[in-house]
Amino acid sequence: MSSATVPPNSEQRPEKVSLPNAFARTIRRLLDPAVLFGLLVVTGILGVIEWLVASDIVSRAVVALPSDAIAGLFSREFRGQILSASQLTFSLVAAALAAEVIVAVPVGYFLYRKPAFGSAYEGWLASLFAAPVFLLYPLFMVIFGRNNFTLIFMGFVSGVIPIIIHARVAFMTVPETLINVGRSFHLSQATIFWKIILPSSVPTIFAGIRLGLVYTLINIIAVEFLVDAGGLGRMVSDRYFRFDIAGTYTAICAVALISIAFTLIINRLEKMVR
Repeated sequence: MSSATVPPNSEQRPEKVSLPNAFARTIRRLLDPAVLFGLLVVTGILGVIEWLVASDIVSRAVVALPSDAIAGLFSREFRGQILSASQLTFSLVAAALAAEVIVAVPVGYFLYRKPAFGSAYEGWLASLFAAPVFLLYPLFMVIFGRNNFTLIFMGFVSGVIPIIIHARVAFMTVPETLINVGRSFHLSQATIFWKIILPSSVPTIFAGIRLGLVYTLINIIAVEFLVDAGGLGRMVSDRYFRFDIAGTYTAICAVALISIAFTLIINRLEKMVR
């Protein structure tokens, strides 16, 4: 009787990448063909805009050179202002988004567990989602005052509705077979929720969170812009009314970077939860 000989430590091969694992994964992700194609498209668009503005085909009074706008993020003049404004806006959006998730997921689960309430209020939620809730900001400023809480509440009101809708849909689409399997093992309702329903609902819930992030960020930046309440919105308005076109686009670039940062954080949280 012959036995197969297995080389010692055959499954523990030394990694080819000497960089830290997290950095190596980031490099591999950046080298992905889809990511490279996206970066190439963005670079090409910025290059075309740069040429149009530099050639005076597009007025510099309307559009700044992309190179000037991006360089403004690293200039000594704006660095401190951009960092402080970005930190304030980031913290406001993060607080509003956290409150949205804390409220929306239980409400979505309640509407799922109580189909009568879900059917009754589904249309109301859809109507509120389509309504321009942002126009209520003067009322909220009268009630709460001109402070950061008003900004957080404005972001919360606009972003919580899509998360509620997606959470309800996510719970409704969980296969009944999985729930029945949990019941066959005599699991409690809480265990079924945490071990079966919630993990199965994560992709759709996080789709709602991403949508809520968009509306939250837009509303908070818009209120900052209108009421001069600090943050990147105030920086955009300040540069805009001083006719500093390059500075205006620099602040807009900072807004885009915050949106990208939140998207990466949400993607990472989704992987952790799943």
